[in-house]
Amino acid sequence: MPDPLDRLGTGLERRIAEGVAELRARFAERMQATPSLSDATPQGDGPRNRHGMPKEPPGQNVLEKHEWPVLDLGETPEVPTERWRLTIDGAVESPVTLRWEDLLALPQADEQADFHCVTGWSILDVAFRGVRLETLAALARPAPEATHVMTHGSDGYSTNLPLWEALKPDVLVVHTVEGKPLSTQHGGPVRIVVPQLWAWKGAKWVNRIEFLTHDRRGYWEIRGYSNTAHPWRDDRMW
Repeated sequence: MPDPLDRLGTGLERRIAEGVAELRARFAERMQATPSLSDATPQGDGPRNRHGMPKEPPGQNVLEKHEWPVLDLGETPEVPTERWRLTIDGAVESPVTLRWEDLLALPQADEQADFHCVTGWSILDVAFRGVRLETLAALARPAPEATHVMTHGSDGYSTNLPLWEALKPDVLVVHTVEGKPLSTQHGGPVRIVVPQLWAWKGAKWVNRIEFLTHDRRGYWEIRGYSNTAHPWRDDRMW
């Protein structure tokens, strides 16, 4: 069987590094201007987090890691890693479909991040491991006109993000939590975690990352949830 990196093309590591640098330069100003990085009067309690925001957004109850609640649409897809596929397409120059071994062959990232659920609870300092979404974007090369991304799950879920939120370095396509494989009930084998926004902005059981040339609302956004989802502005509903 060919090496996964060879299957994805020659000069892959250089191509990813160049693509990431280009994307960071393209969106750096808008990333820095997002509320979770620039809000001078954030709401919330507790010591400041790694970005200068309060550890606890307003109205949140902090839970222990072993208390992580399970929330879904009533369906828990069972996706064995040997059958798992992730399609990256839409407004990109090089659409790609990854297998499990491809994902693990890409540069891996570790983030100690907080997880904030809009239903009123937070879990702090969770050890996540996976691949940065910006790495996958660099692999597929978003078109110049791409502005947003929609992530899709095997359960039919979808949620939207502007690229200046989605491509922040702490946004991961997660396969490992606290040193253990991500459980099926929490979205395994792979889910997306977006630490600077409410947790619904990351799809569980993710199987597609679709780049868009305009904003398009996802499952909860069309049902009244905030389109921007900034925890430290108590930004929950329309």
